[in-house]
Amino acid sequence: MRQTHPLEHVETILIIAVGGFAGANLRYFVELTLPSSLAATMTVNVLGSMALGFLFYENILGDTISESGRAIMATGFISSFTTYSTFIIDAISTTPLVGVGYVITSYGLGFTAVVVGRASARRVTASNQLPLEVSD
Repeated sequence: MRQTHPLEHVETILIIAVGGFAGANLRYFVELTLPSSLAATMTVNVLGSMALGFLFYENILGDTISESGRAIMATGFISSFTTYSTFIIDAISTTPLVGVGYVITSYGLGFTAVVVGRASARRVTASNQLPLEVSD
């Protein structure tokens, strides 16, 4: 395997940084607009799960998003938009019953969001497929 110099990846690093900047700022905006930290964290994590599910399955089914596009969206934007550490702090900073409900609800909605992302990717990739010509 060929060794590469880290500076050969500057463009990818900058693309990821742009996505990270946008994701972190959008997460901050969501935190400002929703009434509680629990609601804000759950919202960004569920939306991020749906987006990541779409990207993952779009890559498998259609592969129309470029490698740079996936880097800016998945590694940059989604990873800075979602937050596992805040999710855990929120869960343990409330009453035990609310915390358990929050964890169960978050995982359930996150799983559902990935399924919605997968269905969206299937629909998008199916609509991008050219119909096969049938000859007589």
